[in-house]
Amino acid sequence: MDTIVLATGSVTVLGFLCAIMLAVASKVMAVEVDERVSEVRALLPGANCGACGYTGCDGYADAIINDEARLNLCIPGGSSVVMSLSSYLGVEAEAVIAQIAVVHCRGDSNALQRKMEYSGIKTCAAAKQLFGGQNACIYGCLGFGDCEAVCPEDAICIEDGLARVDPRKCIGCTLCTAACPNKIISMDSDLATAQVLCKNTERGAATRRKCTAGCIACTLCVRGCPPEAIEMGDNIAIVDQSKCIKCGHCNEVCAPKCMRLAKGAPVMETVEVGS
Repeated sequence: MDTIVLATGSVTVLGFLCAIMLAVASKVMAVEVDERVSEVRALLPGANCGACGYTGCDGYADAIINDEARLNLCIPGGSSVVMSLSSYLGVEAEAVIAQIAVVHCRGDSNALQRKMEYSGIKTCAAAKQLFGGQNACIYGCLGFGDCEAVCPEDAICIEDGLARVDPRKCIGCTLCTAACPNKIISMDSDLATAQVLCKNTERGAATRRKCTAGCIACTLCVRGCPPEAIEMGDNIAIVDQSKCIKCGHCNEVCAPKCMRLAKGAPVMETVEVGS
């Protein structure tokens, strides 16, 4: 009996001492938290998409309070978030440049050749693990909708085996760019001009055999561009957006029609405090 009482007492005393030590440590080692961070965090949409360049909304809120980030980086939040942040911090609002997702591929079921029938897990990530997917072109859209699955606004759908974006719904969260295993989705602002909707870097003949909508490196767009904004690199056209004048000539001369001007892109939103 004495042994049991002694053991019980020892454990009780030890637990009490540990509790005191933890209480003291919590006070001594406590890290002060700026309440403004949580208040700014509450003004953000909570998408945690990383479009701002920080680790979610928490990281962005902390950067704002520490004067490490501008207020117009939350693309999904748009002008309403900028208005709220500028009003809370008492600073002038900044312009927000909206962005939309662009799928750099036109290889739908009518243009693509298949190299096999895939019957595995119906995701792009899984299909890519098996010889690059079921399509002959391993650079294009795999068509299983990994981007569609992560889109919070239902702005992406799969039609004829190709991901298509509704620019009216896209909020520029960048989740689709991270989900695409072939990295054929990019974010472009309203300032984006000519777009090359192909990522195949093979020679023209090889590309043509696999997809009738792929860039064949014919250089017609390069030779016909008035401001010389296009050049060929790694068997694919590359557009210098700073030079492009949106004339549309590249789209007219492109045989496979993989060049186009961005259509339906949102315009720049300019907001002012108190407006």
